[in-house]
Amino acid sequence: MASDFDLLHRMAAGQGGVVTARQALAVGYTRDQIRHFVRSGRWTKVARGRFVPTVEPDVLRLRRARIRAAVESLGPDAVAVLDTAAELHGIAGLRANSEIHVSVPVYQPRPQRRSDPDLVVHQLTLGPADLSVHAGIPVTTAIRTAADVILRVGRYPAICLLDSALNRQLFTEADLAAIPALIEGRRGAVAARTWLAEADSRAQSPLETRSRLRCVDGGVPPDVLQLEVRDGDGYLLGIGDLGWRGPRVIAEADGREPHGTPQAVYQDRIRQNRLVNAGWRVLRFTWSDTLRPDYIPETVRQALRRR
Repeated sequence: MASDFDLLHRMAAGQGGVVTARQALAVGYTRDQIRHFVRSGRWTKVARGRFVPTVEPDVLRLRRARIRAAVESLGPDAVAVLDTAAELHGIAGLRANSEIHVSVPVYQPRPQRRSDPDLVVHQLTLGPADLSVHAGIPVTTAIRTAADVILRVGRYPAICLLDSALNRQLFTEADLAAIPALIEGRRGAVAARTWLAEADSRAQSPLETRSRLRCVDGGVPPDVLQLEVRDGDGYLLGIGDLGWRGPRVIAEADGREPHGTPQAVYQDRIRQNRLVNAGWRVLRFTWSDTLRPDYIPETVRQALRRR
């Protein structure tokens, strides 16, 4: 069984960590053994007849394996789309969920019932220029993914997604000019076209984007993003997420991950002290603050008045 084990894992390594039941049977495992491995937690079932043969797979690898298995289960022309494509590209801004969005060709019969309740099947009209491969998984390109998603979400998540893709250099601001043609005539296109002008590659997180949009909607748009503050000798005192130069006000978007460690808190305090001593007023906002439409702009407005 040791040689069977090694062979199966070599197969999995070349297939994104996934093996099929047929492959397991071919190397010597029995159906009873496969069922036992799944029930005992030694293998993880990611789709019908597809498994990850390891006890504790990495969360990201397991998710990728589930997506790959779902796409492969729908045939050779299936492709990951929408939120799942954004996830594969590493584009932030959408609410995380367990759904896997896959498109099959329009000429192919659409499956009506799937054994995986998280699998959502679409039939999008896609051309060769709309397709790419990421981590061995067929997926829509970043620009096509953005075009498809912004038609289905509201303004805030749409602009968060565009900002994230631009910041990660998955496409450029010039590439945004291609999106109107991709969404022309589709439901939601009128609103989506207006959101393109609000995208900004300088935003480094969805929290920064949401904070900026709250300020814009509240009538106190920032003068600049990623504002560098230097002393008289040119020494960099700090970089503010949102900045108002005249009144010398900075707003910081405090996300959980980049600001949650003790070292990060320590560095934030040092930076804030430098900025305050240089005559800047520093405001700090969290994700929950962005859920209150008036809180961020009113807080900024009060700071601008005080200055």
